[in-house]
Amino acid sequence: FALICRSITYIDGEPQNDYRPSTEHNCFAGKQFSFNDQAGLSAGISPHSTAVCSILLGEDPNAFNRQLGRFYYQGAVPAATADIYEFWYFLTNNVFAGSPPDADIVTASFGSRFEDWWTRGIDSMAERYGLIVVAGIGNGSDAYAPPLYPAAGTNVIGVGVVDSVDTENLAASLANFSLAYPEHSSFGPTADGRCKPDIIAPGNFLAADDNEPNRYEPTGNWSSFSTPVVAGAIGLLVQKAREDPNLSLAVSPEGGNCVMKAILLNSATKLPYWHKGRLEKDDDHQVPLDYIQGAGMLNAVSAYEHLIAGPNKPGEVSTTGWDNNLLDKAENVYQITITEPNDKLVTVTAVWNKHYNSTYPFESAPEKDANLRLELWAIDANDPDNDYLLDYSDSNVDNVEHIYVAADANYTNYEIVISYSDIDEPNRIPAAQRYGLAWNLSEKQTDESIFWYDLNADGIVNDLDFTILLNNLLNSTKSPGGYLLGDINTDGVIDVNDVEILLDHRNLKADWRTKDK
Repeated sequence: FALICRSITYIDGEPQNDYRPSTEHNCFAGKQFSFNDQAGLSAGISPHSTAVCSILLGEDPNAFNRQLGRFYYQGAVPAATADIYEFWYFLTNNVFAGSPPDADIVTASFGSRFEDWWTRGIDSMAERYGLIVVAGIGNGSDAYAPPLYPAAGTNVIGVGVVDSVDTENLAASLANFSLAYPEHSSFGPTADGRCKPDIIAPGNFLAADDNEPNRYEPTGNWSSFSTPVVAGAIGLLVQKAREDPNLSLAVSPEGGNCVMKAILLNSATKLPYWHKGRLEKDDDHQVPLDYIQGAGMLNAVSAYEHLIAGPNKPGEVSTTGWDNNLLDKAENVYQITITEPNDKLVTVTAVWNKHYNSTYPFESAPEKDANLRLELWAIDANDPDNDYLLDYSDSNVDNVEHIYVAADANYTNYEIVISYSDIDEPNRIPAAQRYGLAWNLSEKQTDESIFWYDLNADGIVNDLDFTILLNNLLNSTKSPGGYLLGDINTDGVIDVNDVEILLDHRNLKADWRTKDK
């Protein structure tokens, strides 16, 4: 891993090297970090870096918290190695120089409101070297944070945050998560209309306290702390792919980062209120992801199952799989057979890198970019006239396409088709575009989440939730482009029908609240 951390203190615009985690903390015992910064300045400690590094790399068999007592503390990848870079050192010596760090994954839990030379430089490194870059998207409207760069970059995996449930019971809040809320997790679209974040993950964890070597405190719901969780999950996938030669294309410098991103997004869990783009349904084919959930919440187990299903090439493929390939003709077609299509969901994700110049100021190179289209067809093997387009994803600005649709119970044969979306003449094929593709067949979710109705996540459906829904109903008419919760019946509008459904669920309680009380 390469962790990019910001200094806290600046004098005359110069960072003062107080960016390091507190290596004296018990969770870092025996770990050898490599620090990269400006020589000549004494090193300082950052509470933020301490927390981020502990969530990713920490391990302590004798951890302690005042409410929980003693417990075994373990970060996402405690056995991983890490180089820790001071932010401006990384920009100068790696980004500006066009030299990627010696790491499989770069992770950053900070951001800037605006695209700049260095954010484009990071996108350029990701594209040229197949580098996996993971970054926090920002902390939502309460923090006045739009989607932040580098997470908002085209070739970066932008991570939002899922809130813990609202309870004073620390154990319950650490074990149960609700939704991604626009107040706490920055949401799209970006200034140029793209979907961000790409994925969300829990962000409230016990993390190392920089003041006491044996103390751990909850972080609160911040994308800074959901980011190392996603980075850690990817690290486990990378490790598996490097161990198995059959999976090597998933970590290839030629498009491996696209494969990993496609697998991560395709395996994500849709939370209540997931929908593409705006609340209305008229943009569902042009906007690939939800503006606050992205593709959904991190599901590391499902991502692992996607990976080990192995690579497939166009033609007949398994119902779960992935591909790292070139589109060098009109279309590539993947044929799937679903023996029992009733109550099945098909998820497909395509990812490709946008292009940037390789030298400062790393301007975008749209003349090298291709725009891909993703389709899912239902196929009648006996009568081609009955074939029909079940769903498609075709954004004009995103370099991600995503399909999430129910299979047709009357069809067992399907085709995933990836093609160029901007070809006017059938014989005019652009230069070959490399892409990562992932797909999966799953059962429809049958367990009904309380968070369709418990809008404030306090574990009970009551008047407080009714008030939130009414406010969102009124606001949806004033700001139809806003991101609001409350379309319970998913018909594309918040209205009286949703109010009636919520009222039918009054006094519904979550299991964790029942146990808590």
